Amino acid sequence: METQIDLQLLETFAAVAEQSSFSKAAAKLGVAKGTVSRSIAQLEALLGVELLHRTTHHVSLSTAGAALHERTRGHLTALRSAVVDLPEREEAPAGLLRMTAAPDFGAIVLPPVLAAFSRRFPAVRFDVRLSGHQVDLVKDGYDLAIRVATAPLKDSTLTARRLGRGSAAFYASPSYVARRGRPKQLGDERHTWVLHHGFVRFFKLRPETVHFSVDDFLLARDLMRDGVGVGGLPTFVARAFLREGLLEEVPIGGTTTMGGDLVMLYPSSGQTPRKVTAFRDFLVEALRAGV
Repeated sequence: METQIDLQLLETFAAVAEQSSFSKAAAKLGVAKGTVSRSIAQLEALLGVELLHRTTHHVSLSTAGAALHERTRGHLTALRSAVVDLPEREEAPAGLLRMTAAPDFGAIVLPPVLAAFSRRFPAVRFDVRLSGHQVDLVKDGYDLAIRVATAPLKDSTLTARRLGRGSAAFYASPSYVARRGRPKQLGDERHTWVLHHGFVRFFKLRPETVHFSVDDFLLARDLMRDGVGVGGLPTFVARAFLREGLLEEVPIGGTTTMGGDLVMLYPSSGQTPRKVTAFRDFLVEALRAGV
């Protein structure tokens, strides 16, 4: 049967071996001399050997003690270095930040945010995956995900931080409006509809009324720009095309307010890494500034 040994016992033994003194080892470790004596006695009892020869004025290693010190010294030094050199122990955020976001948010919002964040915190590296599919953050090893939430979070393993409110509206190109007019209601079969799958589900539309059903808002936006139909977009996706006159808003009676909370999700277990909290706070400020 394997003997389970507390790492702290080996640390205490190493200090005594290096200092050749219980008192000096206690001072180095910042504990009482009696604590050191009890730790050595406990370690000897666990291993079933005498590790130290003790006299009134001197402490020396036994044959077993010398062998144990030789075998563990390098490993203890490596473990200390591994813990001390962890990037998140530094004052500034550092290390690899793995994140996922929807393609539209990643293409429009993230580039200037990532560029500015990287200039402020150059020790942080990024692995960014853009996908409309939900991922298991813990299982797949992601630090965070940015999503639009239309319902309360049910996964207790994740923490959700609200970044802001996302809104959406209906749009069409000026050429489409000039040619076909504006629909009076959503799903009007006299018009061509360009809708994300989420819109179709949200409004419980009959699939046969939707000419273009897509899973990417950027594709939907470009189709609307080219005058093929009317569709719904998050306002941040439509903003640039609206400003350039490529799209115009098309109010449709009878529709409810669309949108949801823009949230950042990250694992709840343990202490949140500094790189995650730094990026979270940075993104909140960037969104408030209207990036």
